[in-house]
Amino acid sequence: MRKIIITCAVTGGIHTPTMSDHLPITPDEIASQAIAAAEAGAAILHLHARDPRDGRPTPDPAVFMEFLPRIKQATDAVVNITTGGGLTMTVEERLAAPLRAAPEMCSLNMGSMNFALHPLAEKYSDWKHPWEQPYLAGTKDFIFRNTFGDIERIYKLLGEGHGTKFEHECYDVGHLYNLAHCLDRGWFRPPVFLQLIFGILGGIGADLDNLMFMKRTADKLFGRDYHWSVLAAGRHQMAFCTQAAMLGGNVRVGLEDSLFIGRGKLATSNAEQVAKIRRIVEELGYEIATPDEARATLGLKGGDRVNF
Repeated sequence: MRKIIITCAVTGGIHTPTMSDHLPITPDEIASQAIAAAEAGAAILHLHARDPRDGRPTPDPAVFMEFLPRIKQATDAVVNITTGGGLTMTVEERLAAPLRAAPEMCSLNMGSMNFALHPLAEKYSDWKHPWEQPYLAGTKDFIFRNTFGDIERIYKLLGEGHGTKFEHECYDVGHLYNLAHCLDRGWFRPPVFLQLIFGILGGIGADLDNLMFMKRTADKLFGRDYHWSVLAAGRHQMAFCTQAAMLGGNVRVGLEDSLFIGRGKLATSNAEQVAKIRRIVEELGYEIATPDEARATLGLKGGDRVNF
């Protein structure tokens, strides 16, 4: 029976503390929620760090190292560290923690894009911290940089340098072609792991026809040399993950991608979202993959070869 890999994106760099009291901010909160998500069924934990004083995204390796060893000690889940970081970070800042930790897996955005969060700045008036509103509003005039030069550099430093494999984040169909070009240049080893992303303003929209189009394009470009997963922002999260599972894909949930568990109802934890998608997947007749099964499927180096 086919087994589905559940990834949980625990905190991210999109949502801000005002939006939900359940968003993990401190290293202790990130570790606790990540461990609970793994216990609920997540095989992969996708991790960002936040400044514990005010919740803003931080690239500081020292903050990552406050929660990474605790997560490794408590669970055998695959640790996947962001190379996207926060929207104001340089590429050098985004690489600092992954290069320190040498994880089994890192995210890798497959193209530069408008990454627009400014509509969120208009939804709130009473902010917990002064940085939140300008951070969101500033994305109206922001390009999220991921050039071919950046991608090559990340591959050589992490892929060749540390044996890290990648969650290739594809926010639009052109990102699939970018990855195909990278493979032609020998930058990654198949099979690659695609994360097809829907519903970010600046990327492809959350329309199920677009999911089918992205999947057909991936089939054409990569044949059998890839695995794939889906995430969708906000209210589209569970519907797109369910459709992906039925089409033979894997799924990603977590408070990075959506703060909600149902219509108008905030999720109380990452584990709550993992438990919900696990229940859906199992009711569809599938099993979920263990961390070691995910490692074998994706060709990862193993948790004994990381620096935390």
